[in-house]
Amino acid sequence: MSDGRYDVIVVGSGAGGAPVAHTLSRAGASVLVLEKGPRYVRSDFLHDEISSCRRDFFVPFPGDDPHTLRRAPSATAEPTHAGWISRCVGGGTVHMSGFFFRFHPDDFRIRSRFPELTGTTVEDWPFGYDELEPYYDRVEREVGVSGETGRNPEEPPRQSDYPFPAVATHPIAELIDDRLSEIGLHPFPVPRAIVTRPIGDRLPCHYCTLCGSYGCEVGAKSSTPEALLPAAEQAGTRVESGAMVYDLPVDSRGRVLGARWIDAEGALREARSDHVVVAASAIESARLLLMSRSRRFPRGLGNDLDQVGAHMTFNTLTKGQVFLRPEQLPKPYGDQLFDPAPFVGRAIQDFRTFTPEGASFGRGGTLNFLWAHPNPIYAAEPLLRDQGRLVWGDELMDRLTDRFRGGRMLEVEGYSDWLPTPMGRVDLDPKVTDRWGLPAARITVDRHPSDRATSARLAARAEAALATLGDKPEITHVGGETWVLQGGTCRMGRDPHTSVTDATGRVHGVPNLWVSDGAALPTSGGVPCTQTILANAFRVADYLREA
Repeated sequence: MSDGRYDVIVVGSGAGGAPVAHTLSRAGASVLVLEKGPRYVRSDFLHDEISSCRRDFFVPFPGDDPHTLRRAPSATAEPTHAGWISRCVGGGTVHMSGFFFRFHPDDFRIRSRFPELTGTTVEDWPFGYDELEPYYDRVEREVGVSGETGRNPEEPPRQSDYPFPAVATHPIAELIDDRLSEIGLHPFPVPRAIVTRPIGDRLPCHYCTLCGSYGCEVGAKSSTPEALLPAAEQAGTRVESGAMVYDLPVDSRGRVLGARWIDAEGALREARSDHVVVAASAIESARLLLMSRSRRFPRGLGNDLDQVGAHMTFNTLTKGQVFLRPEQLPKPYGDQLFDPAPFVGRAIQDFRTFTPEGASFGRGGTLNFLWAHPNPIYAAEPLLRDQGRLVWGDELMDRLTDRFRGGRMLEVEGYSDWLPTPMGRVDLDPKVTDRWGLPAARITVDRHPSDRATSARLAARAEAALATLGDKPEITHVGGETWVLQGGTCRMGRDPHTSVTDATGRVHGVPNLWVSDGAALPTSGGVPCTQTILANAFRVADYLREA
């Protein structure tokens, strides 16, 4: 069924897609946004760990819509939910925690700064921080970001202060400020995509404790359905939810004609457009281009040189944890430990760089202090086993009582670079399909030695920071990876042999196809990348407006 013709079709409604629709529709263009998942409203967002976090409210079950994952090209990829950010109007911005750190100028020039790096396909961005900085400023104004400038000596250059005051914090933040300052560190308020004053029909944060992994029932979180899509729709954008885009057809010249999708009722639909913008997440954007095969592009759209899906990045994540007990803390902090304020709201970037050592090539990262997630099942599960032994009965009750009443778990998350490697990529799984019969995205994970080395060094700094907070606290280190912060699979660059798009986001060799989500980011930045995706999407939209 034909759905007419538009100036622009945008595939995806999250951080990469919504800024494009917002910009172009307000400039007078006709825009169709195609979103795979459902559309939620504020009343749908319940504080229910089972429905929101353990079912398919945000992330699909692997049986319905799998990715597959393997650790080496020779291994068999297994179905997984890893790599899914979200599947709803607004994408991951709906349930994000909203830690909005800017990339640093050095993040745009890793190859230039470390030319001796081997085993990685990392390349400099085709432009520098200066070009993106006005768009960071625009994101903070347009979507609503709260924070405080002037306390972080590693803060990137900026034109203006945050438009909203920083979120209120727990009293423990004051202890962190005091103790870390004593050892020469510089804790600063974490910038958040949360409004702290009313704006339109959005209420300020009401500090409900359940932010990350949940939607916001008052509109305080700066998701794209709250901050960008309403204005886009008022200007004429059409948002089609439940639209599984499976093909971007091309004409004989290799220009994209529009998009084909399966709607929520299973009907085949198609619309034509002058331009198509792909913004479905780094993994799903690469998957769509690889599925869009034709006589002109037999290996996938824009994939003549085998660059679609290559140079994949995630974000290296390490954690330190300390269980703080009232009696271990100095006064008055022990008495204030059970204050219900949900945000610690402190970070440090003093370890943004290291002296090169061993496999760690000199890049550091960011340490973010926060309370462990308050989901009760999530908090209780680690208590059920002790070195493989099942814990039950009175012993389990004592453990649960101590965990929930004896103190509070403070975490430090460490974000650092994930270097792209020759083997790390996304392609189409030759055996596994989704519920529509379409090939699943296959993720091949390959870690550069520096990733783990840098994580270990950050973990040591995190543990040293935690040790300053009380009398002999019990500190544990939890290593890990995050599959949510992803990029690189359609990265920007100057050379078509090493990139998928040019500096403007236009796909090499396909003059009316653009990529505006995390797939376009050449590096992971050592911080959560959502704000950078938004900023670059606004930038791509400005280039497209002039095309």
